[in-house]
Amino acid sequence: MEGELTTLRPNGSRGAGQRKTREKDRDKFVDLANKRVSKALQTIQLIGNLSNRSNYDYTEDDVAKIFRALQEEIAACKKRFDLALKKQGAKKFNLE
Repeated sequence: MEGELTTLRPNGSRGAGQRKTREKDRDKFVDLANKRVSKALQTIQLIGNLSNRSNYDYTEDDVAKIFRALQEEIAACKKRFDLALKKQGAKKFNLE
């Protein structure tokens, strides 16, 4: 099931050890995501500080390059998540 945090054993029961492992994996993901996204947002805000014309000289082309690079990296990151989720929900082929 999509969004399910635990895996099922062949007989359909959930293993207690497996559930704890998945919960630890989730806790680790949430902790790291909070830290990394917060850090990325702060860094993006610092990039915004470069817009101050009284302190910096830049061209429209410079700005376009900055935002193109950021957008490309965001797109690549999103693609990695999309592929991982697609693999997770992939149907298994079976002739029987």
